Amino acid sequence: MAELNPIRNRMLAVITVLLVVAGLRASYAVTMPLAAAIVIVAAIWPIKPWLDGALPSKISYLGTILVLLLISVGFIGAVYFSAAQVVRALAEKQDQFNNLYGSLTDWAAQWGFEGIPGQQGYARLINFGQTVLANAYTVFVYLGFIALLVVLGLPEVPALRLKLQGALSATDRRELIDTVDEIAGKIRQYVGVTALTSVITGVASALWALTIGLELALVWGTLNFLLNFIPLIGNIIGIIPPTLYAIVQFQSLTMSLIVFFGFAALQIAISNFLYPALQGRSLSLSPVAIVMALAFWGWVWGIAGALIAVPLTSALVIICEHFRSTEWVARLLSSPGKAGDSR
Repeated sequence: MAELNPIRNRMLAVITVLLVVAGLRASYAVTMPLAAAIVIVAAIWPIKPWLDGALPSKISYLGTILVLLLISVGFIGAVYFSAAQVVRALAEKQDQFNNLYGSLTDWAAQWGFEGIPGQQGYARLINFGQTVLANAYTVFVYLGFIALLVVLGLPEVPALRLKLQGALSATDRRELIDTVDEIAGKIRQYVGVTALTSVITGVASALWALTIGLELALVWGTLNFLLNFIPLIGNIIGIIPPTLYAIVQFQSLTMSLIVFFGFAALQIAISNFLYPALQGRSLSLSPVAIVMALAFWGWVWGIAGALIAVPLTSALVIICEHFRSTEWVARLLSSPGKAGDSR
C-alpha cells in the first residue's frame, strides 16, 4: 500500500492541474482580467511610493492612476494611428493589392492549394478589418473591467500586507512577503525592459524604413513597437507586413528581400543580444519555455494570455522554487544559467 501512495499522489496532482487549467479556461471573463490587473498593479506600484514623497497618500493614488491612464491612452492612440494609416494605404493601393493577392493565389493553385479565389483580395482584407472592428466593443469592455480592478486593487496593496501580518506567523509571513516582493520585482523588471526594447525596436524599424524609402515608416515602427510586447512571436510577425507592403510599393524582389532581411536583422539583434543584456539572468526563461508559455497561455486566454504569458510563467517558476517537490519545474523552465543557480 505504501508503494501506491506516491503514484496516487502524482495522479492526484495531474488531475488537480487539469482541473485548474479547465477552470481558468471556463472562467476567462473573470480570471483573465484579474491576472492582467495584478500584473499591472505590480508594474506601476513603485509610482505610488515615489509620489508619496510630494503628495498626500490619497492624491498619490490618483496620480498613479493618472499615469496609467496616460500610458493606456498612448497605446490606444498608437493602435488607432497604425490602423488608420493601413486602411488609407489599402484604399490608395487597392489595385496593387488585388494584383498581389491574385498572384499569390495563382501561385498557391499551382502547388495544389485549390479553393482560394484569385479575385476580390481587397474585399477580403476589408471584411477582415470589419470583423476586427466588430470585436472592438468586447475588447473595450474587458479593458474597462481590468481598469476597474486596477483602481480598486491599488489601495488594497498596503492593506493586504497588514492582513498578512495578523494572519500568519512571523516566519511564514516573511517568506510569503519575500516571495510576493520577488514576483512583483521581476514583473516590473520584465515590463520595464520590454517597454525599453520595444521603443528601441520601433525607432530602429522606422529609421530603417525611412533609409530604404519604404512608405508608412512611422506605421511600421509603431507596429513593431506594439508587437515587441509579445515575445518571439511578435518579433516574427512584425517582419511580415512591411515586407508584403514592399512587394506592392517597389514591385521588385530585390528591394523586398532588402526590406525583409533588414527588419529581420533588427529583430534578431535586439531580441537576442540587447534584450538579454538588459534583462539579465534574474528573469531568464529558456526560449523553449517562452514558446511553450505563449502557446499555453494563448490557448487558455487568447491574445491577452499571450501578452502576460512571460510574467505569469516567471511567477510560477518563483513559486515552484520555494517547494522541493516542484523545484524540478523551475529548473525545467529556466534557462541553463538560471537553472544552474537554482537551489
